[in-house]
Amino acid sequence: MKPINVEAVDRVTSNRYEAVIVAAQHARHLNAIRIAKLKRLGESETGLDIESRKITAVSIRDLVEGKVKFQRTDSN
Repeated sequence: MKPINVEAVDRVTSNRYEAVIVAAQHARHLNAIRIAKLKRLGESETGLDIESRKITAVSIRDLVEGKVKFQRTDSN
């Protein structure tokens, strides 16, 4: 997996801080899915097939590739 370019993140959102917040929320969602899979499989299973990549890297890559949709709400 090649590294994620910072300029690619800048093209997706208006600033990097916004990208961090969106990616963190998506990472929490992905982690919840991973935990649910583990609970369904139970601890007795020996051959767990769970995503081995880091959730944060997957989340940022999804953001850059446009798989994560978000809408900005400006509250004044």
